[in-house]
Amino acid sequence: MSRQISSILAIAAVCVTLAPAPAFAQAPKKEPVDCTQVKCIALTFDDGPGKYAGTLLDTLKKYDAKATFFLEGQYAKSRPTYVKRMVTEGHELGNHSYSHPDFTKSDAGKIKSEIQKTQDAVKKAAGVEPKLLRPPYGLADLQVSDIAAEFDMPIILWTAGSQDWSSKNVEAIQKQTLAVAEPNGIILMHDWVKQTVDGMPALIKTLKNKGYHLVTVSDVIKSEKLEPGDVFPLPEGWAQ
Repeated sequence: MSRQISSILAIAAVCVTLAPAPAFAQAPKKEPVDCTQVKCIALTFDDGPGKYAGTLLDTLKKYDAKATFFLEGQYAKSRPTYVKRMVTEGHELGNHSYSHPDFTKSDAGKIKSEIQKTQDAVKKAAGVEPKLLRPPYGLADLQVSDIAAEFDMPIILWTAGSQDWSSKNVEAIQKQTLAVAEPNGIILMHDWVKQTVDGMPALIKTLKNKGYHLVTVSDVIKSEKLEPGDVFPLPEGWAQ
């Protein structure tokens, strides 16, 4: 896949007992979902961890759904408990910069600093480093692609958005998300939008009733064999 970009484009607690107890037995590890064989969709949440992340994580856990969180370093630093919980509960973390500047209007030093500070904040909070980059506003150019390659990350955009940041209406968010849902879709959402979090239980149930498995971005893109610096999905009209 080409990275020649000529224009801007719009990622356990241990129970110890004196005697074996079935209630404390570790659940068997589930087989990974094969998104070439079943309907998958990846819900992604930008700009967090937002203040409603705990409620969202409760919902995802209740319905055995996975998600990908593209975190801002400043909030990973201020809300580390959420970051750690995301990892513990099997969600994927991505890097969404530290303070959300437009990378296409930033020099190389600024971009590298924004990415590295977020890597550091997430690692301090949860012991892992994100493997995916989503630039602020979904904007990238050749410089951003080259820097992403230096960090060994592909650039992940989205197939469609929930428009939650605009509507801030539960029914509108649900309707829009269901309208754009498709197999192996990557949906843009935000965990700082209360209405998104409020509507998530019904949305997840509806998606599951439609046969979707709610998985991480890495599950969806596994067959794409992306290289560091690659952009996915490519905007319409771009050379492959």
